[in-house]
Amino acid sequence: MEGEEGQDQPPQEADMEPVVTVGASEVVPRVLSGESQNLSDADALTLLLEMKLRRRRERPSLPRTVTELVAEDGSRVYVVGTAHFSDDSKKDVVKTIREVQPDVVVVELCQYRVSMLKMDESTLLQEAKEISLEKLQQAVRQNGVMSGLMQMLLLKVSAHITEQLGMAPGGEFREAFKEASKVPFCKFHLGDRPIPVTFKRAIAALSFWQKVKLAWGLCFLSDPISKDDVERCKQKDLLEQMMAEMIGEFPDLHRTIVSERDIYLTYMLRQAARRLELPRSSDAEPRKCVPSVVVGVVGMGHVPGIEKNWTTDLNIQEIMTVPPPSISGRVSRLAVKAAFLGLLGYGLYWTGRRATSLVLSLPIAQYCLQRVSAARPHK
Repeated sequence: MEGEEGQDQPPQEADMEPVVTVGASEVVPRVLSGESQNLSDADALTLLLEMKLRRRRERPSLPRTVTELVAEDGSRVYVVGTAHFSDDSKKDVVKTIREVQPDVVVVELCQYRVSMLKMDESTLLQEAKEISLEKLQQAVRQNGVMSGLMQMLLLKVSAHITEQLGMAPGGEFREAFKEASKVPFCKFHLGDRPIPVTFKRAIAALSFWQKVKLAWGLCFLSDPISKDDVERCKQKDLLEQMMAEMIGEFPDLHRTIVSERDIYLTYMLRQAARRLELPRSSDAEPRKCVPSVVVGVVGMGHVPGIEKNWTTDLNIQEIMTVPPPSISGRVSRLAVKAAFLGLLGYGLYWTGRRATSLVLSLPIAQYCLQRVSAARPHK
């Protein structure tokens, strides 16, 4: 995704936007009154909308992980802060959507990660645990050498958590997708910055030695993680402590992966929180708009940033551009390629030499060498 595409773009909708279906039992009290009735399209739309508004509670009972924000036009946004490997977070998302009956659901996903909405839990669990050469090649083709390697290292961290917990990531997003399909007229938007942009900007922000240090730490991550640890990540005080530790070590990484995405997510939530035009029975009827209701499903670490940016002027063009590689970046990439080719060449040389030694040590090879030596004329 190019940098200029980010400016003034509408919120991205998932390719498999929920098709709203309402069971017949839900419309029986209003439509069936003992005699057949023919409803026009406008009347049917009005009926569904009225039913949705009746379900929507003015003072909903929401989980403590929900933050309520109000737009200038009166639209309300309910941001559900989640832990990405958490059963409780999935329950929080379901409860919030059922309580507020939103017009739009925005999730912390981009088009490059939307496939997790299609997969079942067992397939995702297996996919998350396996890091293959094919995945590495795909990441390198999509993001470049350094960004691709960094993406695979972060996938390794995700695979480590998946293996420790036995739980596939992104369960709260799949629950949001399912619940959104049950709400009349509810749209499903992808609200996160494209992952290639994030990785390229993150790599460009780090020095060579910071990249080495980060890669080393990710490669040797092996600390055990329990479900209690994941649930504690939903506490703001613990998250702020973790973020502070990251800022002290990799401040530029925190800026590109967390702070910039806070801005992008805020922008997308504000784009979704626009006044909703009610259906009209005829063109002669005046237009009527009402404030919309939006549910945002994001990681808890993004909630403070979204609150901070909610009332500020946002320009996402700057955070959508990928800076050109620096001299040190070009040198580091050449060094990585040279090291890779050198290791590959040495590996082939060592393997060939070892194979040759093994072949020559075989009795049949010794016999053939003796015959050749005996057949050669002596001077």
